Amino acid sequence: MRDETMMRNFSMGEYLLRRYRERQPLLPMRAESADELRQWQEQFRAKVWEGLGLLPEQKCPLEPVIIDRTDMGDHWREKVLFQSEPDMTVPAYLLLPKNLQQGEKRAAILACHGHGNGKDDVCGITHGEFHRVHSIRAHNYAYALQLVREGYIVLAPDWRGFGERRLGGTYGGKDHCDVLLIKCLLFGLNPLGLNVWDGMRCLDYLQTRPEADADRLGCIGLSYGGTMTLFLAALDERVKAAVVSCYLNTFGGFALQLGNFCGVQVPIGILRYGDLGEVAALIAPRPLCVEAGRRDDGFPIDETRKAVEVVCQAYRVANATERFVYDEFDGGHQWHGEISVTFLRQWLPPKRGE
Repeated sequence: MRDETMMRNFSMGEYLLRRYRERQPLLPMRAESADELRQWQEQFRAKVWEGLGLLPEQKCPLEPVIIDRTDMGDHWREKVLFQSEPDMTVPAYLLLPKNLQQGEKRAAILACHGHGNGKDDVCGITHGEFHRVHSIRAHNYAYALQLVREGYIVLAPDWRGFGERRLGGTYGGKDHCDVLLIKCLLFGLNPLGLNVWDGMRCLDYLQTRPEADADRLGCIGLSYGGTMTLFLAALDERVKAAVVSCYLNTFGGFALQLGNFCGVQVPIGILRYGDLGEVAALIAPRPLCVEAGRRDDGFPIDETRKAVEVVCQAYRVANATERFVYDEFDGGHQWHGEISVTFLRQWLPPKRGE
């Protein structure tokens, strides 16, 4: 008698991979002209918003307050608080170059942190702990510090679930990001959507600062910081230049094959319509730099190249190929910074006219 088990699949992982391989996205990026690209972007952007869950219906007053100002030698570091919702406060560091002149306005960068210690990591704050020193060095993580020294104003917030906003009371050693998603889903909320909302409020705050040029805002980030940069730049056109480091890939690669993602990185239902290459294509024709390490074990480089092909096509039809830079470097999961900082200085110089 034939063994029926040989003809059947029991694996949920294989089930999802097969669905991914066999799917036919409803809105792939196939534009062949700038007009077609704009029409497709409008349609696909609406689907991305749907995948981010319920969001506040309107913006509340920011009610900003500076609770600390520290002399860091070559720059000032302010600890600021502001409201993203009436019952939700965003803590952040604002880094200000000391050579700012009275009345001068500079380009401002939103520095998005990844997994780890939140805003402290990107600002190089270790509290004397060896593991933090090692992690920041290994990932070249203190890019907020690097950019304030390049002359930019830099805002580094804690995202929901991280740093001072870390989810408390996680049961049984479960991943706090996954627990946060599960709790949010009970209300129809999505942590990724709520953090994108907070990112938009960060841009609002930067636009209130007298030192910041409200029309020249950028966004950068490594890993989950890349997630945040990608989605925020795709959905908010106030981001004039973006650097996505070690994140752009395919969901089939880093997520479904490797499981290298978490509950704060899930645009629900997005694979019905497209993939991360399509999300990045929403940024065209604004300047975008993508960093990818060939030895990044969590984001297979072959899958990154597939996503980059989609992005390249979007910039070609937008007649803006010079505004997309792909830096594939010989390294692992880290902020590279060698090409991306030059990219920012080209497309978003700290001072107007530079």
